[in-house]
Amino acid sequence: MKELYLPGLRDYVKSFHVTGPSWNPKGVRCSEFSTPTAGSAPKLPGKGAPPPPPPGPPPPPPQLTAVSSASSSGSTRDGMNAVFKEINKGEAITSGLRKVTADMKTKNRADRMGVVPSTTGVKGGEGDHAPASATMKKVAQPKFELQMERKWIVENQVGNRELVISKCNAWQSVYIFGCKDCVVQIQGKVNNITLDKCQKTGVVFKDVVSAFEVVNCTSVEVQCQGTAPSISVDNTTGCHIYLSKSSLGACITTAKSSEVNVLVPGETEDADLVEHALAEQFLSVFKDGSFVTTPVSHSGG
Repeated sequence: MKELYLPGLRDYVKSFHVTGPSWNPKGVRCSEFSTPTAGSAPKLPGKGAPPPPPPGPPPPPPQLTAVSSASSSGSTRDGMNAVFKEINKGEAITSGLRKVTADMKTKNRADRMGVVPSTTGVKGGEGDHAPASATMKKVAQPKFELQMERKWIVENQVGNRELVISKCNAWQSVYIFGCKDCVVQIQGKVNNITLDKCQKTGVVFKDVVSAFEVVNCTSVEVQCQGTAPSISVDNTTGCHIYLSKSSLGACITTAKSSEVNVLVPGETEDADLVEHALAEQFLSVFKDGSFVTTPVSHSGG
C-alpha cells in the first residue's frame, strides 16, 4: 500500500489537482445530460461544446514485483549473516582493533595537560583579564544614613574612625552592622544602640534611654559618657566596657561571651580606671531542692 501511494498517487495529485478536485459551482442534474454516443463525451445543458477533457490519464501506480521484495529480503539476510559471522569469532573479534600505546594516552601527552585554560577574555594589555564574578566574594556597599527619621544605619564601614552622629534625639535608634576597624561617636541621647557583627570597632556615646546591645562581635570597645540603664553582651569574644560615674548603676547582662572586661573610674578624678573581669565560668550546686549557681573564682598562686 505504501508503494501504491508513493510515488504514484502523490505525483498524480500534485500534477492534476494542485488546489483540490475541480467542481462545477452551478451544479448539473444527472437527467439533463444527453445520452453520449460511442466515442463522444456528454454535453452539458445550454452549451454546445463538451467540457475539455482532463490533461491526461494519471500515471500508472508502481507495480509490486517479487524481484524488489526478494532483493530487499536478500540484502537483509546477507547483513544479518555478516553480523552473526562477526559474533561467532569470539575473542578474535578484537584482533582488528588498533592498539593504544603509552604515548597516545592523554595523561602522557605533553600537548594535553590537566590544566583547564581560562575562558575570560582579555580587556586591555597583557595580564588585564576580566575577573571571574562567580568565584569573587560580593562586597557590600557601605552605608551611613538616617532612615525614615527614626533609625541611623551605619553598615559595612572599614577603617573609618571619623563616623559622627551629631543630630539625633531620644526617639531615634542606632544600628551598627558589619564594621571593621572603625570608631563611631554618638553625640546626643538616643533610644537604643545595637552593635552587630563588628570587628575591632569602638563606640562612644553619651546617653541611651533603653539599652546598649553588643551581638556577634569580636574585639570591640564601648564607652558610656552619660547614663545607660542596661548593657547586654551576647555571643561576643573580647569586649571592653568603659563606664562613667553616672553609668555605674547599669545592669550588664552577658551570654555566650568571653573576655568581657568592665573599666570603672578610680576613687579620685586623677586615678586610673579600675578593670574588672566578668565571670565566664559558673558553678551550679543542687542545694535545698534547687540549683544554686555561683561564678567560678580562681585563686592565684
